[in-house]
Amino acid sequence: MPTSPLINVMVNAVRKATRGLNRDFGEVENLQVSQKGPADFVTRADKKVEKILHEELSHARPKFGFHMEEGGDIIGEDATSRWIIDPIDGTTNFIHGIPHFAASVALEQRGEIIAGVIYNPITNELYTGEKGRGAYLDDRRLRVSARKDIYDAVIACGLPHRARSDHEKFNRELIALQTKVTGLRRFGAASLDMAFVAAGRYDGYWERDLSAWDIAAGIIIIREAGGLVSDLDGKGEAIKTGNVLAGNREIHDSLMAEFKQL
Repeated sequence: MPTSPLINVMVNAVRKATRGLNRDFGEVENLQVSQKGPADFVTRADKKVEKILHEELSHARPKFGFHMEEGGDIIGEDATSRWIIDPIDGTTNFIHGIPHFAASVALEQRGEIIAGVIYNPITNELYTGEKGRGAYLDDRRLRVSARKDIYDAVIACGLPHRARSDHEKFNRELIALQTKVTGLRRFGAASLDMAFVAAGRYDGYWERDLSAWDIAAGIIIIREAGGLVSDLDGKGEAIKTGNVLAGNREIHDSLMAEFKQL
């Protein structure tokens, strides 16, 4: 994996911050006797990872600001640069002992995501991307899927949970695609869904009502792997609207065409 000083900083921070997550994940199974136990435990783990990421990245780039899931916004001396952090994306998976979650860090400069890192400490898969330098899974260069026909595609999505109000819209989208794709997948971690698109494991992905920290790193990794990431409704940028559509050009455009008909 070709590295730059920036990617080295991000990778070192993520690896250090997640060092204890394997142990924490192993302990979650012992907490399944109550509803409150696992959730409180994972909240503490979430905050611990974020704290270390904040400390490490602040030390490496002291003038940069932060946009964090737990800690909110911190305006830096350099107002043009900020880290976007999701300490544990896929906390529901974590709580239930499902080994599919990741720490995610992206750097935004002048409103553009220029670098991203997504790391699953259980599988030890490290995804990186930097503007103009490509995207990688560990030492392997990533390219999005070459499939052009939506009928051959495996598409990932995010199901709206019970507190959300967009179930009817999602159901219309789901029904529209069920008979037109090879398969649909819902794994519960947006950052890894996007990483899988970059790796060509998924041909496309869509989800609504996400936060910037869910998708920031995935945006640059997919783009550097040759894919497209856009807003799902054509109303702006995905990182601002929270509605994301991703894939190679052909699958992305086919999905967009399907959704526009609904």
